[in-house]
Amino acid sequence: MNEIRVWLLILGAAAVTYVWRGLGVALGGGLSLDSAMFRWVSAVAYAMLAGLIARMIVLPLGALAETPLSHRLLAAACALAIFLVSRRNMLLGVLSGAAALVLLETLGV
Repeated sequence: MNEIRVWLLILGAAAVTYVWRGLGVALGGGLSLDSAMFRWVSAVAYAMLAGLIARMIVLPLGALAETPLSHRLLAAACALAIFLVSRRNMLLGVLSGAAALVLLETLGV
């Protein structure tokens, strides 16, 4: 009986997720990417992301809190530089930042 409940919960969660995604696709087709509202939403999203990244650097939690601030700042700078040099490739930026942090921690610089 418990196994059935677990599967029903998983299916329910998936259904709710896909319903909202479907509504987003259906309603998002008519949005203008140059509208003031879309630019505002985009700016708010970037501001929230910047705030979360700043918090991770300045007030980290868990294992990241055990790394020196200088290592976190250098890794973030490396990630930003690679992101900008690679024509805003998010994957390269994230991977280079993570690699820089691992390298700095491994070398104990």
